[in-house]
Amino acid sequence: MELMQEISYGWVDQNNNKYKEELDINKYILQNPRELRKNKVGVCWDQVELERYYFKSNDLNIKTFFLIHYDNDRFPTHTFLTYEKNNKYYWFEHAWEAFRGIHEYNSLEELLLDIQNKFIKYELNDKYVANKLVIYEYKKPKYNISVNDSYKHCEAGKIIKVEEV
Repeated sequence: MELMQEISYGWVDQNNNKYKEELDINKYILQNPRELRKNKVGVCWDQVELERYYFKSNDLNIKTFFLIHYDNDRFPTHTFLTYEKNNKYYWFEHAWEAFRGIHEYNSLEELLLDIQNKFIKYELNDKYVANKLVIYEYKKPKYNISVNDSYKHCEAGKIIKVEEV
């Protein structure tokens, strides 16, 4: 978490211009970890890839997830990284400032349900359609891809069903 402290929320376009305002899906590209460390600004998609880079040298079972609500022409999303250690599951969160930190759970399902519920409450303001809210487990994407290619990559991952526990 200390390594992530220098990163702020925002995005970088194809010309390496930095932005703090809402993402322009026509200009955004997914940064590689080296670029993010240099630019010090990135959205959750960028930050998860830097986290993946930092975690790869550990012998931890890491997973990355893409949460999306398909709502007509709006598609609120969040990506996040989890890991397993000593039979516990951890949500490593830096980009979502309200929940920044390392959160411990007894199961992966409990972890995913908690994040899903927080997303519904704080990002969707409790206005959502259950069958339009999807969590995908995804693998490492190619870098310097567009928003649409990022979506396609994540949506090609495994759909995770989360049930109330």
